Amino acid sequence: MRIAVIGAGAVGGAIAALLAAGGHDVSVTTRGANLEAIRRDGIKLRGEWGDHDVRVTAAERLSPGAELVFVTTKAQDAAAALADNREAIGDAPVVAVQNGLGGVETARAGVPGNPVVGALAMFAASYHSPGRVTITTASQTFVGGDDRDATALVVRVLGAVIPVRRVDDFASAQWTKLVYNQLNALPAVTGLSVQDVIAHRGLRRVLTRSMREAVGVARADGARFVPLGGLSESVLGAFSRAPLWAAEALPRVLRRRLGPTPNPGSTLQSIRRDQPTEIDYLNGAVVTAGERLGVPTPINALIVRLVHEVESSKTFVVPEVVIARVATATETDTEV
Repeated sequence: MRIAVIGAGAVGGAIAALLAAGGHDVSVTTRGANLEAIRRDGIKLRGEWGDHDVRVTAAERLSPGAELVFVTTKAQDAAAALADNREAIGDAPVVAVQNGLGGVETARAGVPGNPVVGALAMFAASYHSPGRVTITTASQTFVGGDDRDATALVVRVLGAVIPVRRVDDFASAQWTKLVYNQLNALPAVTGLSVQDVIAHRGLRRVLTRSMREAVGVARADGARFVPLGGLSESVLGAFSRAPLWAAEALPRVLRRRLGPTPNPGSTLQSIRRDQPTEIDYLNGAVVTAGERLGVPTPINALIVRLVHEVESSKTFVVPEVVIARVATATETDTEV
């Protein structure tokens, strides 16, 4: 099958490599050193799903003819990427593999009339250098959409190379993933791995509180959490009701699920590559929805500011300063 992947970073590069290894004719879009490396040496994928050195067609823009298109750019880049490739996409089904809450809507606006399927990648992929991607944690990808035929096609094609699960309530699944994506922000602020953030007692407390804010906003938005990544309606219900000290058990569980290989998270990877992060579509989406629904989100708002400060200053914030900033930005936490 002729498959295109718009955005050959960590997640897009992994999907492209695995589909190519599965026998599909794959083309990707990318730029700069990554484009040069893929044209020269192909994509080199390592890690939990085996070692694959594959050849794909690489260019800054797609050529016409794809029968299925994956959009795996950062959330803030998706609209422009779709506009740049609109003519080449034609009437092919489009799979929006995006963080945040608006990926499907962005794709529908960018390719009106095309079948659109949403996808949430729960596997952890690290972009190590141009053309080189490592899977540090293998996990399912969740897909859903209103077009049953297009969704079934994605489940069949993608599910042949990685674990895929179809979900009916994709909007609620996005909220579950957004709670999970709280793991991304503090590594981007501190420069630590996700595992090291969770191991740090003070940062783990901040993470727990930011996750509980996200759960509260999701509840106000009417979401019922679809099970993914170790999170579910029952798990997050107990997490939101427990004393804060007991709720910290959930990040510890997630740390164990990530395994021993240090996971930087996608937001820290963007910082390291001197690229704009998608924090406004992660913790920022929680803040925006909280403002709409009347739910306070002071910790998520502070985390968004901290990530933007790191983007501007190119300097990470030590944990003690993060904890002090949280203390001054919020009321004293009296939970025990």
